[in-house]
Amino acid sequence: MKIIVETTVKAPIEQVWRAYTTPEDIVQWNTASDDWHTIKAAVDLREGGTFSSRMEAKDGSRGFDFAGTYTKIVKHELIEYSFGDRTARVEFADTIQGIRVRVTFDSESTNPIEAQRGGWQAILNNFARHVEAGRLTRTAGRGSAAA
Repeated sequence: MKIIVETTVKAPIEQVWRAYTTPEDIVQWNTASDDWHTIKAAVDLREGGTFSSRMEAKDGSRGFDFAGTYTKIVKHELIEYSFGDRTARVEFADTIQGIRVRVTFDSESTNPIEAQRGGWQAILNNFARHVEAGRLTRTAGRGSAAA
C-alpha cells in the first residue's frame, strides 16, 4: 500500500532542496519525536548513489539505520529511491503558498498504517519548521555529517 504525506514550506526551492539533501541539515530535522534524533547522515545525490542515516533514541535504548539507493533525481523537482524492497517518491512543487513537498512511500507490514503515516508526517513537519526557521547549513548537498 502507498502512503502519502505532505507539507508546504514557505521558502525558495533552492533552500528547500538543499535542506532535504544536505547531511548537515538532515541530522537537524530528521526525527519523528523529541526523544529521538539522527546522529549521522550520508548522501550521494545522484541516480545510483546511496544515502543513509542513523536514528537513535536519545536515551540510547534503541536505534536503527535507514538507507537506500537513489533511482531518479530531477533537481528541484523529484527524488525517487528504493530502500530494501520498498520505494519512495519525493515531489517538490511550487505553489502560491510555498513549496509543496509530497512524499509517497510503500508501507511496511510491522507497524500500523496510521503509525507509519504519523511518523513520516512528523518528520516532514520538522523539516518544514527547520527550513522556515532559517537554520540551514551553508554547505553543499553532498557528503556526510555526524551530530
